[in-house]
Amino acid sequence: MTTVDAGGTLAVLEARGVSVAFGGVLALAGVDIRVEARQIVGLMGPNGAGKTTLFNVVSGLLRPSDGEVLMSGTDVTRASPQRRARRGMARTFQRPELFGELTVREQLVLARRARHPARRYWAELTGVGSRPTREESAVVDQLLVWLDLQDVGDAEANTLPLGTARLVEVGRALATGPSIVLLDEPSSGLDDRETELLGVALARARAEEDVALLLVEHDVEFVLGLADTVSVLDFGKMIASGTPDAIRADPDVQNAYLGRSVEPSGGSR
Repeated sequence: MTTVDAGGTLAVLEARGVSVAFGGVLALAGVDIRVEARQIVGLMGPNGAGKTTLFNVVSGLLRPSDGEVLMSGTDVTRASPQRRARRGMARTFQRPELFGELTVREQLVLARRARHPARRYWAELTGVGSRPTREESAVVDQLLVWLDLQDVGDAEANTLPLGTARLVEVGRALATGPSIVLLDEPSSGLDDRETELLGVALARARAEEDVALLLVEHDVEFVLGLADTVSVLDFGKMIASGTPDAIRADPDVQNAYLGRSVEPSGGSR
């Protein structure tokens, strides 16, 4: 089934009426979310609101009790994470998962090579030290600059501090040439400078590589300063969805964050 909005725009990723029950507990109740091409969508909510559960559904790690997930109009509700990846989905996790003995550059080259499903992935893993192609080198060099990782390009991943490792994982996701990236707490563990670099890199990826982004974040100002639209979950239900300015002013959102208003930052988006 193919679905478009009233203006004829096809969503890169769409969840429609998604519900998830664990035993007698309803973790998600009829949740909708939509990400269009070259759009950054933020997903916020208190702890336990259902954000990670929704991410697991749209990435294929968890099958919903009800509802459907579509990528570019194709129903992928029952598709594996691998099939979704071949359709252009990439994902990061709350805890960076890097190959410890590979260098930063090798991590990115390997991710670029993983775009080609006909290639044997584990053979590439053991042979990642082979000479990169011109295209691979160009993509990796660009990502290293975007994320300010040039100085650690030849460092092994197991020597990196958490913040740097997280930036490498984001770079690895972007290296696959995705149409959409799911980012799970990407700024967690980053200092102010690293957070700023991350925001610049994600904005560039959207603008220059036609990448759509869906990110879960607890850093409210990071989300509101970067996203085009923001959706807010609370107790498994979507309580608000709209522009950052609309989300700031929404009383239900303020109540979900313990009654505290999200004050305007005065910065640009």
